[in-house]
Amino acid sequence: MAKENNKNTEVSEKEAKKKELIFFLSSSEEKESFLSKQNMKLLSDPLNDDNPITVQVLGICSALAITVQLQAAIVMSLAVMVVMAFSNMIISLMRNLIPSRIRIIVQLVVVAALVILVDQVLKAYAYDVSKQLSVFVGLIITNCIVMGRLEAFALGNGVYKSFLDGIGNAAGYGLILIIVAFFRELLGSGKLFGFEVLGHKGATLAESTGLYAFGYENNGLMLLAPMALIIVGIIIWVQRSRNRKLIEEA
Repeated sequence: MAKENNKNTEVSEKEAKKKELIFFLSSSEEKESFLSKQNMKLLSDPLNDDNPITVQVLGICSALAITVQLQAAIVMSLAVMVVMAFSNMIISLMRNLIPSRIRIIVQLVVVAALVILVDQVLKAYAYDVSKQLSVFVGLIITNCIVMGRLEAFALGNGVYKSFLDGIGNAAGYGLILIIVAFFRELLGSGKLFGFEVLGHKGATLAESTGLYAFGYENNGLMLLAPMALIIVGIIIWVQRSRNRKLIEEA
């Protein structure tokens, strides 16, 4: 009887593992609601107290490089979101099959394939923006946010949670890029999406309209990369002044 019970237990465990490999969900994840509080935190936390740029200090390079114009920042944010969401899903699907010794190589191959697809789509349907983003789309492959979430989350969680984690962190990353690009383009060139919003700057005050008619001048420093870092610093200061728990102890 004891042997039969042990055999039944082993069979049930094998069936459970087989089921997990097929559906890629653990028993706890199957019982959890798709819109549970824990799942929603995967989307909301990166937008606030666990932002990948302002809290984890990841992805700073692209925040400096492609935030001169708002359009480029939005396209870059969407590109990163697509890559992160689907790479998280794919790695999560394969998490029980990837040998630990080559997991980084597998992750790089998956991310590189997705980045190539995104780059080709941009070249086909948004060539001007693709040309403006230049090599920075390709550098998504080495973006520490993407690789960090694959290693820290997707390898240890189910497909749905990994998908939400990718969407949430990409949204938090994109939010900072859009805020920085908004102020840099507005104050640096007086435009948003290439349209003049502060008025038209003529050769003289009489020919100018809007704020330019009162002698306003664009701040050329806003178009330089260091100003992006200063804006990110201001966002970090505001965030930590609202939430004192984020302030690191010396």
